[in-house]
Amino acid sequence: MESLKGHLLIAGPSLVDPSFWRTVVLVGEHSEEGALGVILNRASEAAVAEAVPEFAALVDDIGQMHFGGPVQPSAIVVLADFVEPERASSLVLGSVGFLPPEVDPDSLGELRRARVYAGYAGWGPGQLDGELEEGSWIVELALPEDVFTAEPETLWSEVLRRKGGPFGVLALMPPDPSLN
Repeated sequence: MESLKGHLLIAGPSLVDPSFWRTVVLVGEHSEEGALGVILNRASEAAVAEAVPEFAALVDDIGQMHFGGPVQPSAIVVLADFVEPERASSLVLGSVGFLPPEVDPDSLGELRRARVYAGYAGWGPGQLDGELEEGSWIVELALPEDVFTAEPETLWSEVLRRKGGPFGVLALMPPDPSLN
């Protein structure tokens, strides 16, 4: 099994589960024991300053919370671009990684940017591999700009266009093809 850590999972057109429909997931861990990641393209209306004020100083975007996935929606997950990568609990992509759990934000050192998520996406042993075989997900290498996109609502189409070929055509699919 090849680990997909640092890759994107792009929801394929057959993935109609509302939790993952048209999502882009950054895989943070993938092994025989399972996989986990965060949905990158689901911003919420909640402000980080209101939901988790202790992390408000970390965010570099407009301060929105993001939905990381359906697993433990009350859990807070923070992805950051670390100036000192050794301070991350787990690096995913270059200097981009997860904050250690229950960390004092003042002890992190300098961060280039950060994003705060409620919940995460998770798969049991072999579950993600099965979904990949079914064609539920399209895999693409992640780029740091995917993680910190200023326009998360367009990320699904942007990554498919970047992948090219037939995926570029899929990127043009309207949210509800029956209305076309």
